[in-house]
This record gives sequence, structure tokens and C-alpha cells, in this order.
Amino acid sequence: MRVVIAEDAVMLREGLIRLLADEGIETVATSDDGPGLVANVEEHRPDLAIVDVRMPPSFTDEGLRAALEARQRVPGTPILVFSQYVEERYATDLIGGGADGVGYLLKERVADVAEFLGAVRRVAEGGTVIDPEVIAQLLGRRRRGDRLEALTPREREVLGLMAEGLSNAAVARRLVVTDGAVEKHISNIFLKLGLQHTNSTHRRVMAVLAYLGQS
Repeated sequence: MRVVIAEDAVMLREGLIRLLADEGIETVATSDDGPGLVANVEEHRPDLAIVDVRMPPSFTDEGLRAALEARQRVPGTPILVFSQYVEERYATDLIGGGADGVGYLLKERVADVAEFLGAVRRVAEGGTVIDPEVIAQLLGRRRRGDRLEALTPREREVLGLMAEGLSNAAVARRLVVTDGAVEKHISNIFLKLGLQHTNSTHRRVMAVLAYLGQS
């Protein structure tokens, strides 16, 4: 197995290299920032990328953003996020963008070496390994920000069809209702989601983003 590592803490990075080498896993490249990760993935096409979340220059979410970019440039690249932090937005993007070959482990919660190495091999083989604490935090975010709870089942159904790209007329045909009924549902959706009409925003797009959990 061939891996690349993106980790700015030198001691941890070197420790990972030695740990993997003891298991016959070759580290073909390392980086201490996001652009380096993307470049290494493009050049080496590794079996796995092990990525920290917070790296230079801002130490916020560079690692996750780079991981997403790397998967866009080299589709299917397995990514194992190994970090102290849960960065909620981009974690959702990474996991939700296709769960094949994705892992997210919290450093302080990895109980032993065997557990970590098992996760490395599982993700490299296309599996998924997500720490329960990561899942709990992501679900907590959804609960905290879920404005969709105010919608009726029919309004949720209409919004779901909007997210599929259907026009009002197409939604009406699908639900076997009048165009006027659909327009009323959409008006209620905008109202309940707090989407006011302005010249700078498109309420239909904002409603769909809320439905997809990206707003």
C-alpha cells in the first residue's frame, strides 16, 4: 500500500511514517499544507491520503478543503482524516460527497495502534470508518440548525422536488395538484425558512441549499 500524509506536526508525521513502515505500508510523499497534499495526490495517485484538518496558514480547515479538492482532481482517492478537531461543514461535504473510501478519526480517541492500522486498511480498500463522536457532532449541528422542522410533510415534499431541479409546473404534475397549490406551498416554505425577497439573493436556490444542509 502507498500513502501520502498531510500533517504539519513534524513529530507526529514522522511517527506515522515509521508506524506505517513497520506494517509494510510505504509513505510516498508528505506535506505540511493543503496545496502540498493536492500536488502529492495528483503526482503519486496513492492508495490512501492521511490528512490533518488544521494546517498552515490559518490553521482552520485547510486539510479538509484540500482533501475535497484532491478527490475532485483524482476521483476515488481514499481519504482518512486524522485530527483533533471536527470541522463540521467540510466534514459533511467529504462524507456526503461519497462515503466510499472515507474515514474521520479523532486523534485522542484512537485507543491503540491496531485500531488505527485497521482503519487505514479499511479506508484504503474503499470502506468507511467514522468516529462516533464525529457523527454525534455532525448530527448535533443538523439539529441546531434544522429550520426544516417547521415545514409540513407536503412542504418538505415540494422542497425535495425543487432540489431535484423541477419547475413549479413539473412539481404540480408529479404531485397531481394545481400550479396554484404549488405556488402556495413554496410561498410558505420561503416564509418558514425566513427567506425574504431581495435583489441580491435567489430564494429558490437558498431554500434548496437549506434542504441539502449546506446553508
